[in-house]
Amino acid sequence: MRRIKEKKERSLGTKLFLKADRCSSPKCVTVRRLGKPGQHGARRSQVTEYGKQLQEKQKIQIFFGLNNKQVQVIFNREDDPEKIKAALRERLDFVVYLLGFAKSPRIARQMVSHGHIVVNGRKVTIGSFRVKKGDVVGIRPESRDSKLFEGIKDRLQHIAPPSWLKLDSSDLKGECVASSVSDTSEFPFNVALVGQFYSR
Repeated sequence: MRRIKEKKERSLGTKLFLKADRCSSPKCVTVRRLGKPGQHGARRSQVTEYGKQLQEKQKIQIFFGLNNKQVQVIFNREDDPEKIKAALRERLDFVVYLLGFAKSPRIARQMVSHGHIVVNGRKVTIGSFRVKKGDVVGIRPESRDSKLFEGIKDRLQHIAPPSWLKLDSSDLKGECVASSVSDTSEFPFNVALVGQFYSR
């Protein structure tokens, strides 16, 4: 299973944090093995414009755990790249990751679906739930003694969430204090290319 996940990252040539700890270390497959998987992976063929668009769509799908229809809905709903980025950033599972409660978006999705996360004190199990300004996201009190969150308070001391999120590491909570449209950090994927893919 690990090799299958690593092949996905190698084929797309980017870190997708499918293996959280490993991808944050020098052992990451994109660091150790720069070529694409397969017998002729080292060959560099010219990628068409359509191919670039498709690869970027696949990166977003894998990173955020979305299927093709879910990605299409997001891009059909919005035509402004900044609003598309906000729609992806403000997903509950991704906010859980940004706050440092999970080591990867994939683990964050599992935390949400397994009922470990609350929003404004109420359990939410839908990863696509849109977090808005004023919402408080936290770890469910009944889940805090789980091995899943062992040592989390120490780990959160080293987490610096984006400016639109405010982290309370002592209480294992985070508040959305603004729209993520205000986030000026570099977005890891080219949403303009994906928009072109769906406008074909």
